Amino acid sequence: MKRTKRNPISLRATILGVFFSLWLVAIGTKVIYLQVFQGDLLSKKASDQYEASIQAEGKRGVIYDRNHREMAVSIDATSIAANPARLSDVGRTSTVLAKALQIDRKALIKKLSLKRSFVWVQRLVSPKESAAVSALQISGIDFLAEHQRFYPNRTLAAQVLGFTGIDGNGLEGIEYRYNEELRGNPESRTILKDALGRGFASEEETTGGTDGHDLVLTIDRTVQFLAEQAIKKAVDTFAAKSGMAVVLDPETGAVLGMAHYPFFNPNVYGEFEQWKWRNRAITDPFEPGSTMKIFTAAAALEKGGITSNSIFFCENGSYRVGGHTIHDTHENGWLSLQQIVKYSSNIGAAKVLEKIGPEVLYTTLLDFGFGEKTGIDCPGETNGCLAPYRQWQGVDASTIAFGQGLSVSAIQLAAAVNAIANHGVLMQPYVVQSVTDAAGNEIVHFGPHVVRRAVSAETARTVTKIMETVTTEGGTGENAAIEGYSVAGKTGTAQEADDKGGYARGLYVSSFAGFVPAENPRATIVVIVTEPQKDHYGGTVAGPAFREIAEGILQYLGVQPTGVPVYSPDHDINHLTVSRGHGVQG
Repeated sequence: MKRTKRNPISLRATILGVFFSLWLVAIGTKVIYLQVFQGDLLSKKASDQYEASIQAEGKRGVIYDRNHREMAVSIDATSIAANPARLSDVGRTSTVLAKALQIDRKALIKKLSLKRSFVWVQRLVSPKESAAVSALQISGIDFLAEHQRFYPNRTLAAQVLGFTGIDGNGLEGIEYRYNEELRGNPESRTILKDALGRGFASEEETTGGTDGHDLVLTIDRTVQFLAEQAIKKAVDTFAAKSGMAVVLDPETGAVLGMAHYPFFNPNVYGEFEQWKWRNRAITDPFEPGSTMKIFTAAAALEKGGITSNSIFFCENGSYRVGGHTIHDTHENGWLSLQQIVKYSSNIGAAKVLEKIGPEVLYTTLLDFGFGEKTGIDCPGETNGCLAPYRQWQGVDASTIAFGQGLSVSAIQLAAAVNAIANHGVLMQPYVVQSVTDAAGNEIVHFGPHVVRRAVSAETARTVTKIMETVTTEGGTGENAAIEGYSVAGKTGTAQEADDKGGYARGLYVSSFAGFVPAENPRATIVVIVTEPQKDHYGGTVAGPAFREIAEGILQYLGVQPTGVPVYSPDHDINHLTVSRGHGVQG
């Protein structure tokens, strides 16, 4: 019988076939395992390798003035990012990018050398810079759409508005105080990368982002401009360090203007000294000087049993109290309460204090809001400083009566003077009148808020008439008078306190506070000029700035002149003649 031989080729083919079949089964099994049982895990790993997610704020809300004119807006901007893990030549890339963007090359090399899939190269670049980088056509570099805060009026109301940081969050002013209302909800952006690292792009669709709400301020852009120009002129004319002006609506307490000089531009805030960013009308206390005589007079009229005709002997210009000597610039003899305010007699104010007592003055000052925050919706407000009357020692009570030994802020002083203009009612000042959505629908409204009645309407009327005489012939505020209009005001001149508990020689704060027209007030105005060098009397330095602001506002509001009502003539006791001119106390 013949034996059949096996074909070795066929055997090998069978073995290979079986092997490949098993291999394919194994691969198929692995695929099924990965796809079915490990799909979610692998998807996440793939996403981690080819996607990066970043958080960006929604578009920030607009800030408008009271007439819906834009004060702060958010504009579209471009930021440049990189995928360091995919850059072919970090050194060369850093060199060309640093040149195009005018940034530090060494810092950029360090950033691009990180083992990350996403880093910012430069945020919020200019169109010119964006075009320059785009022309380089560097793989692994991308351009992302963001929002940039822009202040179209540049320096106008900068200290009130404040500014935002690179990430769009408020850092100063209203931007900081109302950050939660203004900021948009965060949006998530997904950054995509190809397998070869040839650049990456952000998806057009973003998730979760919404725009912020808008704010409508009480600030009037025109009033703000008038105040800023006047305060700049005063600071420049008298070579002063700085100046402030606050304008309030007498009836509501709404802030119509809040000016500061020197200016700063919030679009490039980093180029300015930090003290220029601060809203000093809110944050900085100062000794007010003779503007306090308004409130000493109010205390005497309201609670002290004194009338505007009550007379006091002013010791011919020199008066000893508690081991200290109080001086007047002029050698006044007998003066009525009205004349004490008109001629700004320190000795007269001290004599009034002796008559009414420290407690009456203290409680009246508290009623006008001194020693406590006004509650204005601006960050960083100071309390000022008003010690309890039981702590007033020796000459302290007398000096407080004419504005030394206590400190106030410009907004406190403005609110207190405004109470006189508002028939004795103290109003809380405020800067934001409403929060709205993008369509202009009001979400929150902030209206006038009565704090308390400071003095009776009768006392307020009498103090107003006394204040009117300050701007008439012979008063310390003649430079604030406006032809055809009645002006109620008071000058103030005070030495600056030093850090040793005394007073700095040659450094003064000059001020003028008042309202116009006196008989039907449309604006309460306070002007503060710090450290003037060419003169220092409040009537000379701050009075003209007050007049300039007031004239501009009256014209802007269309208030027609009605002639100047003249208060009854000075009650010159025994035919006393009082020297004209400004005194250090005024």
